[in-house]
Amino acid sequence: MTTQEEQTRSELRFPTGFAWGAATSAYQIEGAVTADGRGTSIWDTFTKTPGRVVGGEHADVAIDHYNRYRDDVRIMADLGLSAYRFSVSWPRVQPTGSGAVNHKGLDFYKRLLDELLSHGIDPWLTLYHWDLPQALEDRGGWPVRDTALRFADYAAVVHEALRDRVHTWSTVNEPWCAAFLGYASGEHAPGRREPENAIRAAHHLNLAHGLSVQSMGARRVGGCVNLYAITPATASEADLDAARRIDGLQNRFFLDALLTGRYPQDVLDDLGMDLSFIEDGDLKTINAPIDLLLVNYYSRFTVSGAPGGRASAAAAPTDTASPWVGSEHVSFVNGGRPVTAMGWEIDEDGLVEVLTRVARDYPRTPLVVSENGAAFDDVLENGRVRDDDRRAYVEAHLRACREAIDAGVPLEGYFAWSLMDNFEWAWGYGKRFGIVRVDYETLERLPKDSATWYAEIIRQNRNHEPTDS
Repeated sequence: MTTQEEQTRSELRFPTGFAWGAATSAYQIEGAVTADGRGTSIWDTFTKTPGRVVGGEHADVAIDHYNRYRDDVRIMADLGLSAYRFSVSWPRVQPTGSGAVNHKGLDFYKRLLDELLSHGIDPWLTLYHWDLPQALEDRGGWPVRDTALRFADYAAVVHEALRDRVHTWSTVNEPWCAAFLGYASGEHAPGRREPENAIRAAHHLNLAHGLSVQSMGARRVGGCVNLYAITPATASEADLDAARRIDGLQNRFFLDALLTGRYPQDVLDDLGMDLSFIEDGDLKTINAPIDLLLVNYYSRFTVSGAPGGRASAAAAPTDTASPWVGSEHVSFVNGGRPVTAMGWEIDEDGLVEVLTRVARDYPRTPLVVSENGAAFDDVLENGRVRDDDRRAYVEAHLRACREAIDAGVPLEGYFAWSLMDNFEWAWGYGKRFGIVRVDYETLERLPKDSATWYAEIIRQNRNHEPTDS
């Protein structure tokens, strides 16, 4: 071992009990979309609509995790993961989003959980990662208040069935994406471009979070938000206002609601719309006590209020509208940093900024980095994927986590996104985020060099008694 390697491993030691994990989502990996009584989701419908997904690809098979979960859990165990974050498919449990429960669907998750527990892996269950039952979308989807009520019922069903096996729960994954990419820009399912309904959807997704916390009555439950560090392109008044606006809609709209029980007034003013759908008591419900906040972090936004920029932070694979309701004029500019295959700028300092900000500005709540990773154009050569760029990305962001802990942030875990290559939403299968490669023809799994490196960091942390601060 070189001196540099020894120094790296020393710097990447974390407190006792730190969760070392990887994450996935149901629709991206499970496949088996008609198996054992599963209903249709909005993503099933979206992917079958011409022009919505690159190459017309879909996730009917995805990476067949539904049938190969035992092999996948063995890979997790071989990597030494102490935790695995996954989501439950709502239409697999309630095919129409309400009413009768599909017990065969629940049985799959019981089998998965038993397999995880038998390998000493702690399951972290996410209730919703964007696969709304199509039947609920047909009745209006997330812009309709009833969808939040149905979600609370669904949460209670899953909690009752699986609470003996799961001790860490999260509610809605990245409500910003579900609301604004789904109902404003149209680049995600259900593909609607209705700005005012996107705001309704955002509120009802927040409400679904609060109602589900109440309906489960569970402890060790949290919300999950995707946060960005925001930088104005210049010190001009227009760019400073652009940064305030994007920070407001991306970060504060959700943080303030979940953690303080209010929406930021400047964001409501920016929207300039009728907000009568926010009923008395809603924000108190949304502010239901949680035990941890899950933070997904990928990049920094550099924004401008000057005309002529691009309207989205990452170029969409298909023609879309702006997701930035009330701030459609804001553009996103290149900050001069290296980028991933998604065109997302790599900025680990932004993760430190995000984590320290949440710890400083909001009620002290334990935090977890629940998604962090990067897509790169991997090359399989002689049975090996030497993804040095991904390894460097993960290492840099783990260093950022350690820096945040040293600054007093109550950070309790890190989950690499993603465990395996999978269906990357509107981008299809062309963008690979996994630390484990999947051959989409044979479905063979192969740990990449980044996975081997990550496993060694985990092993080093288990074999050394780290500090408790």
